[in-house]
Amino acid sequence: MSELAIAGGGSWGTALALVLSSRFSRVRLWVHNSELAERMAESGENDTYLPGFLLPRHVEISASLGEVLDRADVVLVVTPSQHVRATATAMLPFLDPAMMIVSAIKGLEAGTLLRMSEVLGEVAGTRFPMPIAVLSGPAFAREVAAGDPTALVVASAEPELARAIQALFSGPSFRLYTNPDVAGVELGGALKNIIAIAAGVCHGLNLGSNSLAALVTRGLAEISRLAEACGAHGRTLAGLAGLGDLVLTCTGELSRNRHVGVELANGRRLEEILASMPMVAEGVQTTYTAVDLARRHKVDVPIADQVYAILRLGKNPRQGIGELMERSLKGE
Repeated sequence: MSELAIAGGGSWGTALALVLSSRFSRVRLWVHNSELAERMAESGENDTYLPGFLLPRHVEISASLGEVLDRADVVLVVTPSQHVRATATAMLPFLDPAMMIVSAIKGLEAGTLLRMSEVLGEVAGTRFPMPIAVLSGPAFAREVAAGDPTALVVASAEPELARAIQALFSGPSFRLYTNPDVAGVELGGALKNIIAIAAGVCHGLNLGSNSLAALVTRGLAEISRLAEACGAHGRTLAGLAGLGDLVLTCTGELSRNRHVGVELANGRRLEEILASMPMVAEGVQTTYTAVDLARRHKVDVPIADQVYAILRLGKNPRQGIGELMERSLKGE
């Protein structure tokens, strides 16, 4: 039985602490907000991000990264993408080359356009090289916490690391598949959030199943084009980390990014929507970054372009959908 440290006490980090608690002799969860950490330590409940679920007693809560990382065998990083570099830098003094590092973050770094495992590897590499595994796939935190059967993908350039995490994390309601395609798994998880915002727009405009099916299908084609240009394998995007996650976040009521799209279609301002959400909708920043990434690789991303125009330029959502339909005709 190994010791697990989880860096990030949002809904996903808390759900992972809960579902993995039976797989480790000791689980420690780092919560950035000290007041929330104190409440969680007393009650066992994350009343801000995942209310209604109690963590087992052997899950320790702390606002100190040093305490959480001390003697950990596995370090699971679950912070919002915009905070990954700062968190990784703060973790650096406490890392050990023997630790297994796993990223469960879906996003791209603004400016550098790096994937999350690349950011973690870059920061850790200033002390010593550390292979990074990534965890992604179709999963809502509340359903994982409730014990609903969930299947995810763990990817690493080091097959032994992926197999080790698969064996450590898999349980009765939590099944992991290995994949060597780190780029495909990470890009599938990040880029699908853009399509989810567009799916929310469709729902908010009261468009039907035809529209959603077209969006998901063409969205997958767009994700695959960009991911493959970045070195990913097309078959990865047809699996859990691509199509599976895309379908979930475009259709599920628990999707934060879909919620953003719905509210935009209902006429609310983006700033107002984000301010009313306790959790981060990664798709907003990912849209901006993905458009830059597509320009770098000269890849056509018409859906992301329209979502960008709606988010950043204030384009009317109905006009954005219309322009997608009026594009020049071509083969599939």
